[in-house]
Amino acid sequence: MTNLQVLESHQRDLGGFVVRRVLPAESRQMVGPFIFFDHLGPTKFAPRTGVDVRPHPHIALATVTYLFAGSLEHRDSLGTVREIHPGDVNWMSAGSGIAHSERTPQAARVSGEYVHAIQSWVALPDGHEDGEPTFVHYPGPTLPTRVANGVALTVIAGEAFGLRSPVRTLWPTVYVDMQFARGATLEVAPDDGDLAVYVVQGELAVGDVPVVAGQLAVLEPGQKLELSAPGDARAMLLGGQRFPTPRHIWWNFVASSQERIEHAKVRWQQRQFPVVPGETELMPLPTY
Repeated sequence: MTNLQVLESHQRDLGGFVVRRVLPAESRQMVGPFIFFDHLGPTKFAPRTGVDVRPHPHIALATVTYLFAGSLEHRDSLGTVREIHPGDVNWMSAGSGIAHSERTPQAARVSGEYVHAIQSWVALPDGHEDGEPTFVHYPGPTLPTRVANGVALTVIAGEAFGLRSPVRTLWPTVYVDMQFARGATLEVAPDDGDLAVYVVQGELAVGDVPVVAGQLAVLEPGQKLELSAPGDARAMLLGGQRFPTPRHIWWNFVASSQERIEHAKVRWQQRQFPVVPGETELMPLPTY
C-alpha cells in the first residue's frame, strides 16, 4: 500500500483570471523549499485582454515562472524587462526586497492568447533572506532534457534522473517537468528530502494511488515509487531538503520571522520599496 499525502488545489481569482493554488495548504505549508504553487490555466483570453499582475513586493523568496503555453512580460525594480515563453525559466530572487509586475505582452493581446503556466515560490534559506535581489532568465534550450520509455523530462532546477540544471539555487532543490505518453512509466528514486508530484493534465498512478489534474501527491521520505500514466499526462516533480527553521507567509512576503514581514508591510505602505520602471500602478497592501 502506497503512503501518500494528497492535497487538493483550490481556485483563487486573481482579477481577470483564475488559478488553482495547492501550496500553502492548511495541512501542509511547504514541500522542501517550495512554499507557494499556483497553476494558471489553461485559459484563453478574449481579444485585447490578458494577465495584468500589477507591481507588488516580495522578500526572502525566489519566484519561479514556467510556461507551457502563451507568454508573459516580466518587469522588476532592478530594471529588468523580459518576455518569457514556453520552456524558459524566470528565476527572480527577492532577497531584502524587490517589486515586479507580470503582464501579457501587447502583441499577444491583439487576438487574445492561450496561457498555461506554473508560478511557484521557493523560500530563501537562513543567511540569504537579506541578500541582494537578482533576476536570471534561462532560455528553454539551456535546460537538460531526456526522452525515454515514453516519458519526456526537463530538469528545471537541481539534479534528477541523471540530469543537472544550470539554474542556480541556494538550497538543495528538485524541479522537473514530466510528460507521459499513454502507458508510460517512470521510477522515482528514494530521497531523504521532500518530494511531491503535481498533476498538470491527465492522470497518474503514484504507486497504487490515482492522482488527477489539480492534485499534489506528497511522497514519504525515502520512498521508492513508480509513476504510471493510463493516458497522456503532464506532471511536475518538486521538492528538496526540508528547512531546519519554519517560515512565515503573509500575502507576497515569506520570512523566518514575523518581524521581517511586519517591517515589509510598513515599507510597502510607505512606498519604500524600489519602483518598477515603466509602471505607474501599485498593488495595495491587503487589509486582511
